[in-house]
Amino acid sequence: MCYAIPGRIKGFEGKFVLVDYFGEERKAINELKGLHAGDYVYAQGGFVITRVSAKEAEATLSTWKDLFFELQEIDKEGSKLSPWGGARYTKVRDLKDKVVTGEKLTREETKYLLDIKDTGELDFLLNAANYIRQRHHSNSCCVHGIVEISNYCAEGCGYCGISCLNTGLKRYRMSADEIFEAVRSAVEDHGFKALVLQSGEDPSRTIDELVFIISEIKRRFGVLIFISFGEVGKSALSRLYEAGARGVLLRFETSDADLFARLHPGSTLEARLAEIRHANELGYLIITGALIGLPGQTSEMIARDIELAGELNVEMLSMGPFLPHPLTPMANVPAPSVAGIVKALAAARFALSSQVKTLVTTGLETLAPEARREALMAGANSVMLNVTPLERRALYEIYPGRAHQDDAIQTQITDTITLLEGLGRAPTDLSIGKQ
Repeated sequence: MCYAIPGRIKGFEGKFVLVDYFGEERKAINELKGLHAGDYVYAQGGFVITRVSAKEAEATLSTWKDLFFELQEIDKEGSKLSPWGGARYTKVRDLKDKVVTGEKLTREETKYLLDIKDTGELDFLLNAANYIRQRHHSNSCCVHGIVEISNYCAEGCGYCGISCLNTGLKRYRMSADEIFEAVRSAVEDHGFKALVLQSGEDPSRTIDELVFIISEIKRRFGVLIFISFGEVGKSALSRLYEAGARGVLLRFETSDADLFARLHPGSTLEARLAEIRHANELGYLIITGALIGLPGQTSEMIARDIELAGELNVEMLSMGPFLPHPLTPMANVPAPSVAGIVKALAAARFALSSQVKTLVTTGLETLAPEARREALMAGANSVMLNVTPLERRALYEIYPGRAHQDDAIQTQITDTITLLEGLGRAPTDLSIGKQ
């Protein structure tokens, strides 16, 4: 099953094309030459990524047509607002109403949501977050893949298992041909339309090599490429964008500068934010966010984290648990609860409702397998599957026992599609993207 629905071009508005999906019109940035009204295209993240023949598109659309509307009805039914909860928990109801009418929450209002402890009020918060998600994003759920191309890293972060301080880790660096084959399999065998290439800050892989790899992927495959190589610098970001990368995954992790410095000795929050802001200025789609469960973290800090994500023009929010590797200096910090993370995702959906897709992180799924469903029912609408070759995957040990570490790609796909269809979510991307 393809993780995008082909759409038919209705017209053009400057750099945008107007794409029709079963009567729903979306805009996408077009960087392809020779497109005409009536052509069929795949779009991801608000970018046209490839043209598709009418024969192939119509065959896919005939399969999707009935299911497309059936899933929408299932999702609408499952995201209905509880009238009982709305009558009892008036503060959450009023904040929901504020969001639905297009107003922004204050930091104090976001903090209120994060501080909820009453079980009934928390259930209503999650219900209302899912309602808001459906109002702003319909039933679209992005399904992206990630390829972890190297576990070498020059940084000594105090919690990460691939830190240079972990001298016992067996290191690997996929060759260009290995990367191309992993991408080919993901795109051609499994239908992915968006992939993240991720590594540590690998000191032996030059920007020239990365530029070559990305430009070759763009030449060979119709796929949206996100990069996640840590802080590479302004010049490298520009070159990688020119090569064809269109998204950056780089968490700021915390909005507290002192805490950031404890996590990343020798680095600063200021530099991290400058990198993210420059990527946004270049036109990259931004995936960023915070870690939940950091030592000394408060609800006030998490509210600031959510506020900062909005200021960074985030396309997709990644808020996952702080899971320090047992062989790192921060190993004794306890893992946060699934409930606390899901509550933070729900609060973020309130605060950033119309702006962002919200990712269910692998870290959250590692805490509890059922957490993916819980997060999706609390306003999340994006998942990322691991398409790293199995022989490499276990070595990317940022923390041990990662979810899906030993799962074949097809197993992950089958499980994901089954879950999404049960919730009425379409495994696709109808994003408007950057305007």
